[in-house]
Amino acid sequence: MAHVTGTALLAAFVVGCSADTGTGGSAADSKPGETSVAAAAPGKYRTLPEPCGAVATSTLKDLLPGAAELSEEQQQKVYEGTAAVTYNTDRRVGCNWKSEDPSSSHTLSIDFERVVSYDPAVSDDDRAREVYTKKETSAGLTSPSGSPDSADGGKDEGTDGSKGDAKGDSSKDGTKGTKPDPPADSDPASHALTTPASTSASEGGSTGATADENTDDTTGSSADSLQPRVLDDLGDSAFLDDLLTRAGSTAQHRTVSVVFRTSNVIVTVEYTEQPAVSTVVPDSKELQEKAQAVARNLVDKFSE
Repeated sequence: MAHVTGTALLAAFVVGCSADTGTGGSAADSKPGETSVAAAAPGKYRTLPEPCGAVATSTLKDLLPGAAELSEEQQQKVYEGTAAVTYNTDRRVGCNWKSEDPSSSHTLSIDFERVVSYDPAVSDDDRAREVYTKKETSAGLTSPSGSPDSADGGKDEGTDGSKGDAKGDSSKDGTKGTKPDPPADSDPASHALTTPASTSASEGGSTGATADENTDDTTGSSADSLQPRVLDDLGDSAFLDDLLTRAGSTAQHRTVSVVFRTSNVIVTVEYTEQPAVSTVVPDSKELQEKAQAVARNLVDKFSE
């Protein structure tokens, strides 16, 4: 009788376990109301190019004419460039080159920033698009492709850990990719992007360049074509900025910046010329053409 009872208990235990196996697995793996979210795709680029080797020596010779007057050893040092100091070379790298001659000095700098999203719901590309759009907005341009939530005008944490404000205003006249016309008494090629020192120098009556000195003709159309603008043929998104700094009797300099995004990498090219004579104004068209040429070559490097 005891043997039969033990057998019956064992059979009941086996049946109970079999019943639990049919539902227990799914109950342990999921919770009511939860939905699984697939992680956003990672960025195309996992590494960055070596910055000081990213620009060909032949290009540097064209952009840094003063180096040609130096000894071979000094030329080599100029063309090698100086690597920018960054905290994380996996995320950001850069390089600077500079040369001087009796008439002017030239400086070229490039910066590579690889954007990584730490939000699993936001892809690296989308995060890079947000960072790029804020740069474009800070330059006073309106991106044709910028979404309202990607340029919220608030503080943004940069990919290198720094905080920044997006303070640029979009064009109020509804025109995309352009800035308002500069004041009549300013250099058209400076595109109303002058420093406070520049403004005070102008008000003080100091002489400066006219539109004729910075364009190929006097129609005004050339000056318009040199305005800071969105570029539609460079990477995924790009813009150009042009800043002429006037500082009274001291030499003035012009910096042309070209910023473009390719996937999750943002590249900045800055080309600056500072003449030795304070009355000489650097040519906007020439600097813009050379800066864009460098940027196009860098885009090709990412395509290799």
